[in-house]
Amino acid sequence: MAERDNNRRGPRRDREETPEFADRLVAINRVSKTVKGGKRFGFAALVVVGDQKGRVGFGKGKAKEVPEAIRKATEQAKRQMIRVPLREGRTLHHDQEGRHGAGRVVMRTAPTGTGIIAGGPMRAVFEMLGVQDVVAKSIGSQNPYNMIRATLDGLTKESSPRMVAQRRGKKVADILKKPEDAAAPAADEAAEA
Repeated sequence: MAERDNNRRGPRRDREETPEFADRLVAINRVSKTVKGGKRFGFAALVVVGDQKGRVGFGKGKAKEVPEAIRKATEQAKRQMIRVPLREGRTLHHDQEGRHGAGRVVMRTAPTGTGIIAGGPMRAVFEMLGVQDVVAKSIGSQNPYNMIRATLDGLTKESSPRMVAQRRGKKVADILKKPEDAAAPAADEAAEA
């Protein structure tokens, strides 16, 4: 009987807490409302969460206290995660541009050792995503909410050679074949003839 009661308690606490996710607080905004007795303060938090292996998400939370706003934002970020294909687990597969509202970002692949060259909120997204080498520039809105949304818009458009091959019904080797590789066999055939 006691065993059955233990099973009915519901989900275990250790399943809810996911230590594999890292989070980064990007911005906190304090707003005040003037009331009869004085001022009431509220806080809005913007948080980016990722597993540093290709998954990332962002969330925003509002509350009367900062820790509660951060907790709400972190929970929302974990619910809204996206998966991004990475080349060699360190950089993007191809250059990409993302937009949201007046925010526009340009993201470019980079060779090994370049590091993350990106500002503010974009840097937080790349670090939580697990990207090690990328060059990025924000053009337009400096609002952190719009910058993060524009960055995620660009990252959702990112596609790997495997995804392109599957969409076209070809093999990955055919997609990755370089133009000079294709020209070499044709030149050899012409020389033999």
